[in-house]
Amino acid sequence: MAERERRHARPRGTVFVPRTQLLTSEDVDRAVRRMAHEVIERNVHIEDLVVIGLQTGGVPFAQRVAAELIDIARRPVEEGLLDVAFYRDDVSLHPVLESAETIIDVDLTDRTVLLVDDVLYTGRTIRAALNALSDWGRPRSIQLAVMVDRGHRELPIRPDYVGKNLPTAKGEAIDASLSGVWIGTLVAK
Repeated sequence: MAERERRHARPRGTVFVPRTQLLTSEDVDRAVRRMAHEVIERNVHIEDLVVIGLQTGGVPFAQRVAAELIDIARRPVEEGLLDVAFYRDDVSLHPVLESAETIIDVDLTDRTVLLVDDVLYTGRTIRAALNALSDWGRPRSIQLAVMVDRGHRELPIRPDYVGKNLPTAKGEAIDASLSGVWIGTLVAK
C-alpha cells in the first residue's frame, strides 16, 4: 500500500498493522540493483529513457532505480514524478485523495518511459498512469517496474521488472519502502 494511501486511510478508520517483514532493506537494495541491470539489458539507448515514479509510494523506488542506472551506465537519466489521482476510474467510489505533484520536465514523445511503483495489485493505478502519461506526449514505449507484485489483477497489466513476487490473500496488505517490505492487515482503529 502506498504511503499516501496509508496516510489517507486513517480518516476512514483503518491502519496498517504489520505481521511479518518479508524483505529487509538489504533485500530491497539487491532487488533494485537487479532491476536496474535488467533495464539496461533491455534498453541499449539509456539516454532515451525517462524514469517516472508514481506518487507517492513509487517515488523513492524510482529515484533509487535512476541512481542505480546512472551508476551502472555512467550516463545521465531523466526523471519525473506522476500523480494519477484525477485519472483514476474509482473516483465515484472513493473521494479523490489529496493531490500530489506531477513533475515531468521533458516531452515524452518518442522516448522510453519506465514507470516505477511500490506495489502492483489490481492494476488500476497503472491504468490511470497510462492515461495520465498521454498528456505529456506519445512515448515510444512504456515499461513497468514494481518492487512487489502481489497478484489479484483486475486489468491485463503485467510488470516488465519485479523486485519480488509475493502472492497474497485479498485480506492482506503489503507495505513496501526502501527500508523493507512487510505483510500485514488493514484494521479498524
